[in-house]
Amino acid sequence: MKPLKEFTIPFVGLKEGEHLFEYEIDNTFFEYFKYEAFNNSNLKVNAVLQKKATLLELHFQVSGTVNVNCDVTNESYEQSLDSEFDLVVKFGEEYNDENIDILIIPHGEYEINIQQYVYELIVLAMPTKRVHPGVEDGTLDSEILEKLEELSPKEKNIKEDKEDIDPRWNTLKKLLTDK
Repeated sequence: MKPLKEFTIPFVGLKEGEHLFEYEIDNTFFEYFKYEAFNNSNLKVNAVLQKKATLLELHFQVSGTVNVNCDVTNESYEQSLDSEFDLVVKFGEEYNDENIDILIIPHGEYEINIQQYVYELIVLAMPTKRVHPGVEDGTLDSEILEKLEELSPKEKNIKEDKEDIDPRWNTLKKLLTDK
């Protein structure tokens, strides 16, 4: 996969100190990674590069919104994202990215590509379960929600099931408590 040029930072010509790199992220960025979970995205990524004599420190901050489908109702909604990540870039004999927040690059390198770190920061900032805000506060009217309510088990049925337990199970439960 060919790296995206705008995410390549040539650090050799930079003076020691802080350098700010700003990126506007939309769906074309995610198409590059073949990631199709977002209907639309409007994100801003700030990467602050702190150049020091022997290493580089990168601080990533992402904020904005992505349009995703709800896991419960499949209705689309705007999910806000706000996340940060720190990366230390050291110089060594060979390339090594085994550690999550430490990257070792060979001594002769003069640039670093941050697209993978930006992608992972955004994808990992998403909640594991995507629930429409209208589902949580009860304001969303949806046929799917009505059907789920209709098919959900009722408390009355649960109580009846407890009364209809076969007495042989109670005998087996005594074996557990008789230890």
